Amino acid sequence: MFENKTLKVMVKKEQKKRANYLPIIGFLLLILAVGYFGYMTKKAENSSGDESYTAISKAFAGVPSDIRPAPDFELPDVNGKKVKLSDFKGKIIILDFWATWCPPCRAEIPGFIELYKKYKDKGVEIIGISLDEGGVRDVVPFMKEFGINYHILIGNYKVTQDYGGIRGIPTTFVIDRKGNIRAKYVGYRPKEVFERDIIMLLNEK
Repeated sequence: MFENKTLKVMVKKEQKKRANYLPIIGFLLLILAVGYFGYMTKKAENSSGDESYTAISKAFAGVPSDIRPAPDFELPDVNGKKVKLSDFKGKIIILDFWATWCPPCRAEIPGFIELYKKYKDKGVEIIGISLDEGGVRDVVPFMKEFGINYHILIGNYKVTQDYGGIRGIPTTFVIDRKGNIRAKYVGYRPKEVFERDIIMLLNEK
């Protein structure tokens, strides 16, 4: 998992708008962010495929605390068209926060391309939210080079906060047909992990 340098820029811009915040609040938030990032990095590095699958396994076991609605958003795609998460209502969604400069993000992309080819006609969508500082300028050439066939949107500060504060990438969410988050993965995961999630959700009634 890579610390999101682009998000740091977003945070700085947002902080300028909130200059009246008390210094102590900012300091406490920084401590929490650093602690969270360190914890999640260690967890991702030490977890096996089965351990990273805990959230969705519990969800299927009927643990309601693990199931929560995915926040809706409206973001532009690389052509400037506004896209909402709710546009994909009724679909199984793999929602990936990533950037072109992030090696583990790049490593996951071939797997996402294969999964989209295999499952798009079965009601599965893959959405990549780019956190590149250069936006479309960085993303479009990259998409052409890698042959990305799934949806790519241009992210902003708000969507990272709506999804719990994205501190490292890749961070990927698995969303079921009802619009609920069923799993969250921080750091690289092989294609097989996401395919297992997809199959289980496809078989869910």
